[in-house]
Order: sequence, then structure tokens, then C-alpha cells
Amino acid sequence: MENGGTRIILLGRDLELRIISLIVRARELSQEVIFFDLGSNDMSVELAEEFNCKVFHYGRELGCKDISKYILDQNLDLELNNLVLRVTDDWKLSDFPVIENRVRESWDIYIAFTKEESKDIDDAEQIIIDSIEFSHMVLSKSGLEELSKTSPLSNAIDFSQDLKVRVTPTQKSIRLPQRESLATASRFAQLFYWMLETRHPLLLFGIPGIVLFVLGYKLSGNVIDTFSELNTTSIGVTLTTIAMTLVGLFAMMVALILYIMGKQVEQIQSQYDWSSK
Repeated sequence: MENGGTRIILLGRDLELRIISLIVRARELSQEVIFFDLGSNDMSVELAEEFNCKVFHYGRELGCKDISKYILDQNLDLELNNLVLRVTDDWKLSDFPVIENRVRESWDIYIAFTKEESKDIDDAEQIIIDSIEFSHMVLSKSGLEELSKTSPLSNAIDFSQDLKVRVTPTQKSIRLPQRESLATASRFAQLFYWMLETRHPLLLFGIPGIVLFVLGYKLSGNVIDTFSELNTTSIGVTLTTIAMTLVGLFAMMVALILYIMGKQVEQIQSQYDWSSK
């Protein structure tokens, strides 16, 4: 395999929620990142282009041969080794460590497939290449040219003996049980997130806070003047008015904090022109 750099090609559609994180992670492992769009209906293409990622609208079949021919037809730098990553709904960002190992290995053709064509892994070389539903591929310049010339019935043993070739089932990364985050475990955290998304926190918390604070402050003076002796009733009423005042003060503080945080979020979104999208 050539000792050039690495190009990671992201292949998928409707990746709006993950496209930026995928590009950032891929750039840590490669010299170039390209997005092959399969016909997205969301903002995947626009977000990729805003992040200075080349976008190609792929409209051919998803076979290994068709993809290799498409790469050769785009006048890309063939000195870079290609890692084609097919991003599906089941693919997770935590699978990148496995992909990183493929980048560092010297393969001319490495194809990891997700559809089991044979129950016996030893028979993987007999699988027809053009029928493979691959998860990711590593292709050097020689591997691209060799794969693009395969016939519809070619398998792994038909490749040149001078190339380093492997066809294998996808090796999933080990997933350890994770603790539930506070954002999903805590009802208060969910409520706080909802409050942060509210456009008018001053109306939701500011006005009730002002009303409670003013009423509590006014009532506290009358309570002190009305009750001349300490008993259960006077202490209870006094504590109630104090609690009302403190709750009103807390509500006003929450309203101001949420309003300021909301403005900060809007400022960040305006930098990426998210409001229009």
C-alpha cells in the first residue's frame, strides 16, 4: 500500500445532527474529508459546505465497484489512501476507534461488510464483492484501480497477488454500559433545559416573581404590626410571607439568568446563521 496520507469519505444521507461531529473527528485522523451525499432532505449538505468539507452528490449504486469507479472519476488526489465510511442510523461515533485502526494499517483493499454472506468467516474470500453491503472500505491507489475493474462475479481471491487484500465481517467496538446522564435522569435538568429553550423567560418567571416579591414584602410589614404575641398562627403566617418574598426573589433571578443565557445562545446561533435554517 502507498505511504501517502489518508482521505476519509463519509457516505450517507440526512446526517444533519451528526455531520459536524463526524467531520471534526475524521479530520483528526486524515488529511482530507469528503462527504458523498446520497440525497439528503435536511441541512446535511449545507452544514458540510459551511464547514469547508467537499460535497459530492452520489447517485450511483452502493456497490464496492461503483464507488471505486466514482472516486476515480472525480479527479481527486490518488496519492491519498481512501477510507470510505458508510454512515447509517446504526453507526455510532464511538465506532471511530475501530476505523482508526483501519487507517493505520497498510491495506490495499480492506472491505468490512455488514451483511453475512456466509456463516463461516473462513469462507469470506468466496463472497461476491459486488453483492457486499459494506460498512467501511480502505482503498489505496492500486486498490481503487483493481476494484474498479472487477466483474459482477468477482470475489476476494480474484484480486492480484501483489495486493494486500482482506474481506471480513464488521468488527464492532466493545460497548460498556454507560451511566445515565443528568440531562436525561434528572427531571429538574429536563425542566431547566425546557426553560432555556423558552423565548420569553421574563414573562414566565419575571412577572410572577415580581408579584410574589411585592406581595410578600407588603404583607411582611402588616404581619409584624398585626400580631403582638408569638403563637402558632403568627409564626406560620410570618414564615409564609417570608417564603413568598424569597420565592419571588428567586423567580426574578431565574428569569434574568435564563434571559441572559438565551441571548448568548442566540448570538452563537447567529454566527452560524442557524436562525434562518
